Amino acid sequence: MLKIWGRSSSSNVQKVLWCCAELDIAYERTDWGGPFGGNQDPEYLKLNPNGLVPTVIDGDLVMWESNTICRYLAATRNGERLYPKDPVSRTHVERWMDWQLAVVGPPMGQLLFGLIRTKPEARDQAAIEAARRRALAAWMIVDDEIKDRGPYLAGPELSLAEIVLGTQIYRWFAFPIERPTLDNLRAWYDRLRQRSGFKTHIETPIT
Repeated sequence: MLKIWGRSSSSNVQKVLWCCAELDIAYERTDWGGPFGGNQDPEYLKLNPNGLVPTVIDGDLVMWESNTICRYLAATRNGERLYPKDPVSRTHVERWMDWQLAVVGPPMGQLLFGLIRTKPEARDQAAIEAARRRALAAWMIVDDEIKDRGPYLAGPELSLAEIVLGTQIYRWFAFPIERPTLDNLRAWYDRLRQRSGFKTHIETPIT
């Protein structure tokens, strides 16, 4: 059985858990990282030298980096609907997976640390506002893309593009920040909220 090391409140673990839900993959999960600690344990570092979560074990294979794990699960568990085999179709999924890491992920991470993990009296409001503006510019790209292509980022069906962005769009609408109306983005978010895996693994308390 698939083994997942990582706390369920981690955004990167949540990607993997939602992916497992969509593909009906059974797994055993061990709370790790954050308040549970263990990241720097020598035995864990042998599995994942970064000391981060998740780490996933499938038989003799040890994996880290959540987007790579999601690709592997879709490729090995009949997940072509989430991650097409056709190279051209696959590019439409993978570009958003890379975009999540490079473009929207950094400012959303700054908002998480600024708004949730920093005490109110210690918050840098200028840095929070700068991160909000960068995140908004990124989400406006999604809003335009859904308007022109829809209903999902890589085509007519949900894909790994949505799964890796799920936690971040949930947080965008949950954070106590100013958000202009982006109707297409909101409609896309509401479609994701209809998935049982999203409700179970993504719509959770933000810590």
